[in-house]
Amino acid sequence: MFQHVFATMHELLDDIMSHYGQAGVEQKKQYFEQLSMLKSMSDTFIEEWLTFEEKLAEFRDTHRDPVQKMELPLTDHEHEHNPMQPAVAAQKLNLAAAPLAAAKATPNCTGETAQQQEAQSIAKGQGYFKLFMFKDAALHFEQAVAAAPEDNRARLFLAMTYMHLQDWPEAQRHFQLLVELTDHPKWRALGYNALGCIQAIRMNLEQAERYFLKAHETDPGFTDPLSNLKSCQDHKGHLSLYFGSGQL
Repeated sequence: MFQHVFATMHELLDDIMSHYGQAGVEQKKQYFEQLSMLKSMSDTFIEEWLTFEEKLAEFRDTHRDPVQKMELPLTDHEHEHNPMQPAVAAQKLNLAAAPLAAAKATPNCTGETAQQQEAQSIAKGQGYFKLFMFKDAALHFEQAVAAAPEDNRARLFLAMTYMHLQDWPEAQRHFQLLVELTDHPKWRALGYNALGCIQAIRMNLEQAERYFLKAHETDPGFTDPLSNLKSCQDHKGHLSLYFGSGQL
């Protein structure tokens, strides 16, 4: 898992280093955003690793004596009264218990595996999404939605990824499903706002404004819909739209 994340980070950094010199102003701006995201992820990994190391060291210090006692070798006298050594006894107990444990675990094995695969797909998709690698992100979010169509979080990320890929029909399809299925006000507001952006891009400004108003009514604390509404009302040949992906 970690190898995959770091391989992706290295790949993106190598790509930036290769193309930065020939990039235009707008492209360099995007590269700086990607570098900022990479630095943030790197700092997070370091902080979490240090926290883990401190916690592990504290636990080992606290429980060092009991562990050492458990690992002391048996004396000859103890061997006489314990012909079966603890390791051998434990091995036999484990072998005896294995069939029962396997039988108990079997019914849920498929479900747990499917859930783990879905969680991994979402995690990988989010990693690519944060790195602005939207084509790769879409592949993993598609897998997550296919595995669990009822998972609105995966559908939200997939729909927003399609927005960044400018695949408006697919984005619209998933956002329309999202606003009908989710009970989460913030997600529904994100859906209405994105649907408004799609209509605005198609120059259906009246329909776009209705969606932006719905988004604002659903979650008044979400400010992007009002900014988009104002952009539509002040339209002078150029629209400045906020998809809302910063909320994810």
